[in-house]
Amino acid sequence: MRVLGVDPGLTRCGLGVVDGGGAQGGREVRFVAVDVVRTPTDAPLATRLLGVGDEVERWIAVHRPDVVAVERVFSQHNVRTVMGTAQASGVVALLAARAGLPVAFHTPSEVKAAVTGEGRAGKEQVAAMVTRLLGLAEAPRSADAADALALAICHCWRAPMLDRMAQARERSAELARHHRARLAAAAAEAAARRTALGGGALGGAGR
Repeated sequence: MRVLGVDPGLTRCGLGVVDGGGAQGGREVRFVAVDVVRTPTDAPLATRLLGVGDEVERWIAVHRPDVVAVERVFSQHNVRTVMGTAQASGVVALLAARAGLPVAFHTPSEVKAAVTGEGRAGKEQVAAMVTRLLGLAEAPRSADAADALALAICHCWRAPMLDRMAQARERSAELARHHRARLAAAAAEAAARRTALGGGALGGAGR
């Protein structure tokens, strides 16, 4: 499975591609590519979103991922930053959907816990673990690049569990549908019997 991890943002948007799976029960991960898309802060919003979108679209075409993993946006103190991040995230999800790719959203704490074992790990710790897990000669040069790779790694490791959970929900829903169908059939059969018995009684009274 090839995952494109995206740490969304307008000023800096991290992109990282990782291949997951292998002989170690799906825990093996391999580095493919990483970069950071930058847009000028004085450019119009639409132009900045277009710049991010163009590069994400190019990465999808070049690296052909199976899934796109995006950091889930949370409210912070800086509302303007959150808005820009959310807008960039929406553009990424749109482009992934247009390419026919599933999109998975992971919270920062999920990513940190998956990569470091600690949901409150700092950026330096995340970067160090990403470097170690992918066997890189040096740490990614920016936190955005490291976070993008961490997102991709997180999804590689969480995807099997998420698939099992989805299958379990589908089985549960299917059982519930069967149960409702059986109850409806039983209710219809009981109603039909009552109607038949009522009709027979009336017919006998008429004779």
